[in-house]
Amino acid sequence: MTQFEDQASQELYEKNLITESQFQEIKEYRSLNIFSLNVELKLLLSISVLMFTSGIGILIYDNIDSIGHIALLSILFAVTCGCFYYCFKNSKGFQKDETTSESPFLEYLVLTANVLTCIFIGYLQVQYKAFGTHYGLATLVPTIVSFVCAYYFDNKSVLTIAVTGLAAYVGFSVTPQDIFNGNNDFYANESLSYSAIILGILLILWTVYSFKIKLKTHFALIYLTFALHIISVVSISNMLREEITWLLFSLILAGSSFYFYKVSHELKAISLYVFMILYAYIGINILLYKILQHADNIPDIWVLFFMLLPMYFIGSIVLFIMLIKKFNKEIVK
Repeated sequence: MTQFEDQASQELYEKNLITESQFQEIKEYRSLNIFSLNVELKLLLSISVLMFTSGIGILIYDNIDSIGHIALLSILFAVTCGCFYYCFKNSKGFQKDETTSESPFLEYLVLTANVLTCIFIGYLQVQYKAFGTHYGLATLVPTIVSFVCAYYFDNKSVLTIAVTGLAAYVGFSVTPQDIFNGNNDFYANESLSYSAIILGILLILWTVYSFKIKLKTHFALIYLTFALHIISVVSISNMLREEITWLLFSLILAGSSFYFYKVSHELKAISLYVFMILYAYIGINILLYKILQHADNIPDIWVLFFMLLPMYFIGSIVLFIMLIKKFNKEIVK
């Protein structure tokens, strides 16, 4: 890693992107061998939030009969309000640009308050049917709260919860094994597929609009990541159908791959680029399988397929590595 960093600094100096004095300062700083604990501390804080909120859930489950619903809800509400009070008191308030908090603790307290809000509303709905039979509201309300908190406190973790809640409100939920399971929700309810595709497109449109009005543009990667996964997973799932609609979703996947190919270069986001390649690769393989299914009348087609299969996979791996290297070179320029 040190050799790579030294080489990168040398390239910057040779391209006159930094001065000689800056280059020397960088070398002197790295010679100090200072080790940052920032990532480790943030990881511990994230684990602390997870353990605390999980502990609240376990406490409610184990003592629901002895403590009582009203008491548990009151305690949960008081802790949530206390977290929000501290957050609002110590935050810089809403700003359109990216903001950084002086206290790293504040970011995780906002996350804690938001998760506790979701638990409180969920508990309220399950026990007292606060929203009646409108179960979607029990998802929509904490989702709205999450979006407000994400933009007000400039919190990416809370924004992730908000977009997840929005997808759940639409009805989109899937596990990796469900993608290739013929009994998943996309097979049972085709309209859900179109709803999920529309949600992905809306996330893209909101990202474009955010850049236009310069509103929290650093949130773009989160929105686009969700949009990429939603559109690609839905398209791949529906490409496995026997109905003619698989052609439509093949075109959707192709259009999505082309768009995210462009936007990954614009944002220099290698995560979008890698997942775009993987989803496109899966889609191409499904198309090849569909073609081979209709080519059963060709003699020895499957024999030829299995003979070429090792070369195909080796070529795919080599091509993948070449594409990643090419992308890294392009974003460095």
